[in-house]
Amino acid sequence: MRPFIRWEFFLILLLLLELMVFGIISPGFMNLGNLLFSMNDFMYISMAAIPMTLVIITGGIDVSVGSIMGLSSILTGVLWKEGVPLTLAVLAALTAAIAAGLLNGLIITAANVQPLVVTLGGMFLYSGIALVISGGSKASGYEGITGFPDAFSGMANGSLLGIPNPLWFLGLLTLIFCWLLHYTRYGRRLFLTGINPKTAHYSGIRVKPVIISAYMLSGLGGGLGGVLLTSYFSSARADLGSEAVLPVITAVVLGGASILGGQGTIAGTVLASMVVGIMQYGLQMAGLASEQAGIAIGLLLIFTVLLRQSRIKGIFKALVKHDKTASNLKV
Repeated sequence: MRPFIRWEFFLILLLLLELMVFGIISPGFMNLGNLLFSMNDFMYISMAAIPMTLVIITGGIDVSVGSIMGLSSILTGVLWKEGVPLTLAVLAALTAAIAAGLLNGLIITAANVQPLVVTLGGMFLYSGIALVISGGSKASGYEGITGFPDAFSGMANGSLLGIPNPLWFLGLLTLIFCWLLHYTRYGRRLFLTGINPKTAHYSGIRVKPVIISAYMLSGLGGGLGGVLLTSYFSSARADLGSEAVLPVITAVVLGGASILGGQGTIAGTVLASMVVGIMQYGLQMAGLASEQAGIAIGLLLIFTVLLRQSRIKGIFKALVKHDKTASNLKV
């Protein structure tokens, strides 16, 4: 019974319930093509939430990820506009995103300051840098830098074998981070650091490099999200991703990660981001305004988190204990 009493199984049930309910309310909702391409609207959230899971597992948090998205977006556009090949411009933007994460991690570990305070400062810093770069390039505040090649725009808007390209990217990112978190020594060190940093240190784990690397990967996730948004809108703007912070953190926490650290899965984060994205799409198909959809999503998140932290947690523990007892009796 163990596979059926995990939090991820509950998220799968919730996702299937959403598909069934919205399919009844709006017959066009179940159109496979529309459903697949609707996921492009929130793929950047998923791609940033996956590395953010590592940060939250260590007991930290990164609220600068939205500003890093904007910074990577405008850097891509400005460098390309100045004649840098687009591939190199993207690589430079991702490098800057990793450097932003590195700065966050260094300050947190060196000064022993709360991650929320450091990354909040980073949020304003990286957003300000992005705005300065945007103003220096005389980019329009509304349109940004446009005119990207079709091949670049097709990265987020095209498809392969009938499946949108962002889904392929998400699948690859999920596999890489699942392996990294759940099948490597590095992943075990992340969990041990989140459970008890002092114990991890006395066990021989170099805690500071582990934390710094987690923030660097979170910065990379923000950079990937910014590049994906730039391709999706075919426009580079400093404000892209400005509203991504709360959805990203929500996807990680709803996916089963503990904000106190030491707990979380990549699969849970990906499933939770899909639950939120599909609900938003379904409510819009049903005719609800974005403000009303936001209320419904907020209620869903509050309900599921409370459910997870209270009675359902006790039920899961009881079922696990019963399953172990039954196995022992069989033996």
